[in-house]
Amino acid sequence: MPLRSSRWYSGNDRNSYIHRAWMRRGLPDAAFDGDHPHIAIANTASDLTPCNSHLDEVADSVEQGVWAAGGVPLNLPVVSLGETNVRPTAMLWRNLAAMATEEMLRANPIDGVVLLGGCDKTIPALLMAASSVDLPAVVVPGGPMLTGHFRGVPLGCGTDVWRLSEEVRAGTLSGEAFLRSESSMIRSRGHCNTMGTASTMACMAEALGMTLPGTAGTPAPDSRLLERSHETGRLAVELVKQGRRPSQVMTRGSFRNAIVTLAAIGGSTNAVVHLLAIAGRLGVELELDDFDRTGRGVPLLADLQPAGRHLMDDLFRAGGLAAVLKEVEDLLDPAALTVTGRPLVAHLAGAEIWDESVIRRRADPLLPDAGIAVLRGNLAPDGAVIKPAAASPELLSHRGRAVVFDSVEDLNARLDSPDLDVDETSVLVLRGCGPKGYPGMPEVGNLPLPAKLLAKGVRDMVRVSDARMSGTAYGTVVLHTAPEAAAGGPLARVRTGDPIVLDVAARRLDVDLPAAELAARKPVVTGYAAPLRGWERLYVDHVMQADKGVDLDFLTGSSGDAVGRESH
Repeated sequence: MPLRSSRWYSGNDRNSYIHRAWMRRGLPDAAFDGDHPHIAIANTASDLTPCNSHLDEVADSVEQGVWAAGGVPLNLPVVSLGETNVRPTAMLWRNLAAMATEEMLRANPIDGVVLLGGCDKTIPALLMAASSVDLPAVVVPGGPMLTGHFRGVPLGCGTDVWRLSEEVRAGTLSGEAFLRSESSMIRSRGHCNTMGTASTMACMAEALGMTLPGTAGTPAPDSRLLERSHETGRLAVELVKQGRRPSQVMTRGSFRNAIVTLAAIGGSTNAVVHLLAIAGRLGVELELDDFDRTGRGVPLLADLQPAGRHLMDDLFRAGGLAAVLKEVEDLLDPAALTVTGRPLVAHLAGAEIWDESVIRRRADPLLPDAGIAVLRGNLAPDGAVIKPAAASPELLSHRGRAVVFDSVEDLNARLDSPDLDVDETSVLVLRGCGPKGYPGMPEVGNLPLPAKLLAKGVRDMVRVSDARMSGTAYGTVVLHTAPEAAAGGPLARVRTGDPIVLDVAARRLDVDLPAAELAARKPVVTGYAAPLRGWERLYVDHVMQADKGVDLDFLTGSSGDAVGRESH
């Protein structure tokens, strides 16, 4: 079959002349003969996305691999989203990044694409884009940073930010010591070294079959990442020749494998909204309850922060993701393919655990049941999620009095007031932080605890919100409550003093009030986003709820790679 890029470059008319002539800036004549696949390198490198700042070097290795396999590599910078810097939240622009990347892949004369991501939203956005355009594609995750140390103790970036900042508020760590740890935490290039969202989504990409197996989790400074990047460049050319597309790789069985992987590694709750969005682009039937059905009973085997003790470079030396998956191989779909054309399970042969303190045997798990729990009830008719592996076991069944905050600003203004009517049995409720309300569904669901309770030694409480939380965070935190308050969800009717009942074993989240009383209450409608123009206006008008993946309603499904009209 002729290469897609030949639709631009073959022929002797004015348009083909223009397309070739402006690309002749060092490319040989053979680049346009229709026998050499043109491979875009969708690169999210940016100095303002510090976790991805090294991806230009990764791109160089991919480029060399593409040339070596007889392809033509083409750098394609795409929208980059840095979790640590972008305000009000990087999630507000995940769909924009996906849409822009999709359109650039479709609009340009390329035959396949290598997707370079790292920081939280970049891999999901790239996979959403690749799913919608469905050109041959493969992911290279940028990899985690090396472990930093402070006072001789390993630091988990993100996780220890939350922990140490609470100790400062509790008065058990000085502000000076807290600031000194800052330069120790980020030791090298790469994304967060905990099993946060970046590490989770790299593992999800591999579980979905979209990486060269064995790549996810390779530390960013490790020379083997560049070796794998070179191999991936070669593979991208083969993908084009074989016509293997994301829709052939990411099937329902692949998503089952991703959900099993998510539980076994203690991955981020953010994977739920990202996997739902990717599936929505592919037309794969996946719903929120699948995470509970498939993940229930899957053991937690990776002893990594925030659910455990170790960090990502420990996972890599201990055997990597393959060693984890080998222990749960019987739970994986044996037919689900990878970009190599072979099933995921075929790549697990020979995987071994080299350090059982990091990767547990199935007979000795960190937790016997680590899947994301999906809760329903009169507070979450369309669902909410909780990560039991990161929660306090004694709080997974709890009844407490609600202390309600109408916005992040309301929380910040009142949380540490000595007059706040709260105790350790209370349930902190935050609303107005969902997809529409904020907008963008920020990572604020792991509310800080009231200062007066921290001073008493309290380190966890039940917290409920329509927000997300960082994959590096921990605690008994109920997230993604749907519908959100700004979309008319029941959270908008909760008042301080209402009894909140959490029962994770029964998968319930309720406010213990008569249905008629709750329905009769006037919902809170203040503090929600009301943008007048631009992307935020488009987003608020069209974003779907958490149980649908927080994509825009007009972006579900795919449009393929066809472009019907010429440019001149």
